[in-house]
Amino acid sequence: MLLLVLAALLVVPHVACSPLRGEREAAQKDPLIKVQRYMKSNPETLEELMTEKHAVLEGDMVLSSDRNAVRTSWPTTAIPYTISPELVGRTADILSAMAMVSEHTCVSFPKRSSESSYLHFIISRGCASFVGFGGGEQPLFIGPECIVGNIVHEILHALGFHHEHTRMDRDVYIKVLFNNIMEGREKNFHKVPGTTFDLGYDVNSILHYGRFFSANGDRTIVPNEYVQNMGQRVKMTEGDIQKVRRLYNCESPKAEEESVVMKETMDDATNGTSSDQSSSLQQLNSTTRGQNITSY
Repeated sequence: MLLLVLAALLVVPHVACSPLRGEREAAQKDPLIKVQRYMKSNPETLEELMTEKHAVLEGDMVLSSDRNAVRTSWPTTAIPYTISPELVGRTADILSAMAMVSEHTCVSFPKRSSESSYLHFIISRGCASFVGFGGGEQPLFIGPECIVGNIVHEILHALGFHHEHTRMDRDVYIKVLFNNIMEGREKNFHKVPGTTFDLGYDVNSILHYGRFFSANGDRTIVPNEYVQNMGQRVKMTEGDIQKVRRLYNCESPKAEEESVVMKETMDDATNGTSSDQSSSLQQLNSTTRGQNITSY
């Protein structure tokens, strides 16, 4: 039933590589193809659209039942993780995503040993995460359509970051087309007060919306000046990197020392998995090449 509801709301979204004419015409006639294409192109919206397990905002931000328990950042730059057995086939993608975050920041991801607070990657329908540190086992949701860039996006939420398009100064840089947004999803485009870390608005941020929650396949956000990769899920921008570095005080000697020690520990503890992580990072480009799946 939910698929039929989605089909009634959606048309085939525009993608970077247009299908052949016959495929396009078939997709227009088959509502299930419409749904499948939407799901593939917008996996960060599925947790909100397809499940009632959690209160979800902006498609992929899971709301805690105890807001007072959530703080912006983790109390450490070394964030332990575990991966659910159901996601073992996605280990390379998860390691690549963590490596992308760690490469230019002081944040590292050692495999959990006995830590009480840690990220736990679990299988889900879409990509989603709690925002910031909540304590204990903190789930991070990975769906079948979540590529490496989507996982990076969710990790950044878990580190404490919100979507770029909700910044209070966003109207200078983008325009939200509310007429194109699914009915009832307008709240996902509201501006929210928050720190900007004294960094400029980043239209190309990996945390920026693309063509999300479109009711008709048209854009829901347009940049005020032309940009090529709004909504990209390929790499962290310099702005994304600086956000992490500033929130986690990566310039401090203590943070850098903790990061080095934990990365060395991770190498020993994973018994060779770190070499897999290195190879995963090398294959990151091939994993995500051409998959700017949320392009506007």
